[in-house]
Amino acid sequence: MQRRRFLVKAGGALVAAGVTAAVQAPNVIAQPKFQWRMATSWPPSLDILQGTAMRFGKMVTEMSGGRLRVDVYAAGELMPALGVFDAVSKGSVEAFNSAPYYWAGKEPGMQWFSAVPFGLNAQGSYAWYHAGGGAAIMEEMYKAFDLVPRLAGSTGVQMGGWFRKRIDSLADYKGLKMRIPGLGGKVVAKAGATVTLIAPGDVYTSLERGTIDATELVAPHDDLRQGYQRVARYYYYPGWHENGTTVEMTFHRKAYEALPVELQRIVDAAVGMTNTTMLAEYEMKNALGLQRLRAEFKDKVEVLRFPPEVMKELKRLAGEVNLEESERTPMGKKVFASYTKFQALIQDWGRISEAAYHSLVVG
Repeated sequence: MQRRRFLVKAGGALVAAGVTAAVQAPNVIAQPKFQWRMATSWPPSLDILQGTAMRFGKMVTEMSGGRLRVDVYAAGELMPALGVFDAVSKGSVEAFNSAPYYWAGKEPGMQWFSAVPFGLNAQGSYAWYHAGGGAAIMEEMYKAFDLVPRLAGSTGVQMGGWFRKRIDSLADYKGLKMRIPGLGGKVVAKAGATVTLIAPGDVYTSLERGTIDATELVAPHDDLRQGYQRVARYYYYPGWHENGTTVEMTFHRKAYEALPVELQRIVDAAVGMTNTTMLAEYEMKNALGLQRLRAEFKDKVEVLRFPPEVMKELKRLAGEVNLEESERTPMGKKVFASYTKFQALIQDWGRISEAAYHSLVVG
């Protein structure tokens, strides 16, 4: 009798456990999984840019416990470097990593989210995007293309570029064939140069063959890896055209919105981490790159500062170009108004903070 009661009780406990498991199991077992492909505009030789994208994919996959897997492909593996925007806009792949100024032909206002000649540095760009209203405008702009954009890192202040001949006056830009994207390219064109947009992986060959006379890419670390020191002698600074260039990780809207909220937040958090790690890595490796350049190539490369008069004239032309580009579309006007208002605000503070400090410590 006692044995029978025990079996009944035990059986009841097992049934109860089975009911509990049946109720809980769907929450554990039926969680959907997602697999994304991210195409980038970077060749593997741009190890910080492509490496950051790879780190992002690994981070999201690990943080989500494998529920969202992001496979990352370098330029040319899935599509040409500058084909990523259209591919993600159409939903052919779920994500891309590139730079907004490549899409000026889609919407001129996108250029302000990469680099503005004589504009904000990385710190200022982040401040405008995260705290000054820039993020909301960027999302509104990209929504027309079924995209969800996120700023995803910065190269910091770049170099002014590699030239086969010296730049002693603005007249030296006349007839020059130069690879330079974005608003900076339009300034150089206004100075008389012929400007072309070549994907990063194809620049060296163009410079070596004389298809172009000058190029800019990033700064010492990347530029030395591309080998520009072998085909151009004059290396100018500062990067007036790209003084805090930001890149993007952008997602197909339906793919992003199909994710559960917790996975969306994982994606956003991973993007946020790339803002810090990319800039830190560029600052350190560019310092080492400059050191190497001076030690190994001092007889082959001249590191030169743009003459003050050239900078003055380029700044004047930049003011004209920035205004002209902003007036091409209503969205361009909106971006320009937000950016310039924020720049005036932050520069007033910057004069008595960053600028005053650096004037003391940088000789």
